Amino acid sequence: MAEGSKDEPAMDAKRFAAVAAAYGGDLRRWPEAERTTGATFASSEAGQAILRHAGTLDGLLNSYRVEAPGKALHGAILQSAGQRLVQRRRRRFWWLGLGLAGIGLAGAVAGLALVTIVTPEVQPDHYVLDANATSFGDAGSDGDTIGEDL
Repeated sequence: MAEGSKDEPAMDAKRFAAVAAAYGGDLRRWPEAERTTGATFASSEAGQAILRHAGTLDGLLNSYRVEAPGKALHGAILQSAGQRLVQRRRRRFWWLGLGLAGIGLAGAVAGLALVTIVTPEVQPDHYVLDANATSFGDAGSDGDTIGEDL
């Protein structure tokens, strides 16, 4: 809305009250586009009443003060902050240890997988030692040895 244009819509009470509730009773805090039409409506009796109500609320909000914290609260906050700092450092140390253990485990698994993939398959020796086996070979059954001696 250009300032001073004739096709600019006049501000009604509902819009004026909404803008006053949002930005307060001081027209200097209003958006530039709303100031011109707001200043025109503010000169009316309804506009003055709305600005007085918004100004009262502004005064209450401006007069609100938060008390400074006491020494006990200040000390409790500092003590709590110190404890949290120690806990955070301790937690970081444990996460670091777990991370290193995880990296080691991942390396072991990767090494095992590499050895399993790269190493050629060796056929296992299927020879099973039994009671007749000696270091010189298979002794066979007792009946076989008697027949050889004759």
